[in-house]
Amino acid sequence: MDKVTTHQAQEDARNETVQIWVNGTLKPRAEAVVSVFDSGFMLGDGVWEGLRLYDGRWTFVDEHLDRLFEAAKAIDLDIGMTRDALFQAVLETQTANGMTTDAHARLMVTRGVKSRPFQHPALSTQGPTIVIIMEHSKPSIPRPIRLATVPHIRGLPMTQDPKLNSHSKLNCILACIAAEKAGADEALMLDVHGFVNTTNACNFFIVRKGAVWTSTGDYCMNGITRAKVIDLCRANDIPVFERNYSLVDTYGADEAFLTGTFGAQTPVGEIDGRQIGDGQMGPVTKRIRALYKELVTQ
Repeated sequence: MDKVTTHQAQEDARNETVQIWVNGTLKPRAEAVVSVFDSGFMLGDGVWEGLRLYDGRWTFVDEHLDRLFEAAKAIDLDIGMTRDALFQAVLETQTANGMTTDAHARLMVTRGVKSRPFQHPALSTQGPTIVIIMEHSKPSIPRPIRLATVPHIRGLPMTQDPKLNSHSKLNCILACIAAEKAGADEALMLDVHGFVNTTNACNFFIVRKGAVWTSTGDYCMNGITRAKVIDLCRANDIPVFERNYSLVDTYGADEAFLTGTFGAQTPVGEIDGRQIGDGQMGPVTKRIRALYKELVTQ
């Protein structure tokens, strides 16, 4: 079975020579490294954001920086830079790589280098560590995504709040592995009550009789693209509901799609071996994609 991922991109030879921003210095890809004692490497102790460059503009950058700084505050991590300074670092990296459009940036902030290989935050004596990876990245997803429901859930906020874009993604990785073992591309994850929630990498929507449904948002990443899709639906008279719904509702949907910074809106053709609609991108998804493209390029 052909393998597809929600972050599949066209091959681009320029990515072999990109410059990567590491703690204030631009370095060639092969030399962009962090310490084995870094909190992010050792424990997944950090937060991150993904940014997308469309026609010379980093889309929704204010919302992304809001989310990054809020997440850092939530885990008691001092980024050590102002928002403006961090965004200037993004622009510096963009200029160094000659990027104008179809680029993706990953901003990563960890608690820094530890003095000893243990978890206590006080052992992070040098930091934070800040890295900006930037790649030429044009989505190339050849067909609708296949999903499989997995036993791994997005849990309660007192364990690991699913709204945090944390470096620790093992739960989602295990979900993705389970889906691949079931012959799918990615995992459909339920919430603690058994309602349909999200995938391991993206937010999830269905369309039933012209209305768009997504989860309540209580147990999923507070996706910026997710929020923009909801806003676009409301502004363009497309019925949209944030609600609890089941796998039965999902299997009977006319359309399904994923949202994320990288792929914007990615159609879903199959869930747990059941074809969704005609297995292709549906008319409501196409309309939302057109409205979103207009929004990001205006």
